[in-house]
Amino acid sequence: MKLKNALLTAALAAGFTSAAFADGHTTSLRIQTHFSPETLSGQMAAEFVEDVAKMSNGEIQIEMFYSSSVVKSVETFDAAVNGILDCDMTGGAYQTGKNSAFQFTGDLMGGYTNPYQQLAWMLHAGGRDELNSLYNAYDMEFVGWWIPGPESLSSTRPIASVEDFKDWKFRSPPGLATKVFANLGASPIVMDFNEIFTALETGIIDGADAANLTNNVGLGLYDIAEHTNYPGFHSMPADHLGCNKAVWDEMPEHHQHILKVGMEALALRNATINEVKNAQTAKELRAKGVNLYEWSPEELAKFRAAVKTGWTEFADTDEAKALLESHINFLTDLGLMQ
Repeated sequence: MKLKNALLTAALAAGFTSAAFADGHTTSLRIQTHFSPETLSGQMAAEFVEDVAKMSNGEIQIEMFYSSSVVKSVETFDAAVNGILDCDMTGGAYQTGKNSAFQFTGDLMGGYTNPYQQLAWMLHAGGRDELNSLYNAYDMEFVGWWIPGPESLSSTRPIASVEDFKDWKFRSPPGLATKVFANLGASPIVMDFNEIFTALETGIIDGADAANLTNNVGLGLYDIAEHTNYPGFHSMPADHLGCNKAVWDEMPEHHQHILKVGMEALALRNATINEVKNAQTAKELRAKGVNLYEWSPEELAKFRAAVKTGWTEFADTDEAKALLESHINFLTDLGLMQ
């Protein structure tokens, strides 16, 4: 009895919680995000870390690496697969070089009009299982999405119509966006998230497909680019949490559940706060002299026609075709497509 008491005292003195001592399992995760800690999304990622620690009573500890400080954004997925990191908190669309299907794990470009529709596909239409059929094939586990909402382009030139995209050099994420905008006459240049400001400042690019209004402000883009569009329409990427499959499978079931629920809480807070912040940011940008363009229905129709063509052109694998079909069926059921 004395030995048992002594061991218990030593464990508590070492900083173990009673829950962790009883369970005997702790989880430590190294996660990278492409967002800087100063952006709204970076702040939301920090809240997620805190939520998970509290919900797990300290059993799950996350070390978050911001601003793609370990590897480049597009390399985060592979870094998790290879054990340099444990999880990837960027976005699936960065991995289209592996399989075009990854485009449809993050951004349907012009398909969904708000985060709640896209989250509904994942949560209520079998989307999570369909995503994991792809992620698992690459030794990763899809855990959840957080979607800030429609993005706004930033530009040093007016962007009020499809015509304005001709000869427009801009930072583009890899994937479908490069094909759609190139077909409209633009010159997409794929570059890392943290290279955008310098490229704009030096005139290498005329604009950027980066984030929504509020996160663009956090990146400092409107200090240089005096033109943008709002409301956004061209893109609504879902940032994901994907974890190394072996690391995921080693976690206790309740740790897995905490991470999933933590992502759902993050998704709700993220979508709602961005809706509020973007409306406030739009007022502030107008007051500072930034030009905000709301596209006409006619111009939006031209863009969406190009997007639909891009979908079928881009979906060149069986996995991509299956995911695209699932999204389209859901959008049709919602009455958002015919």
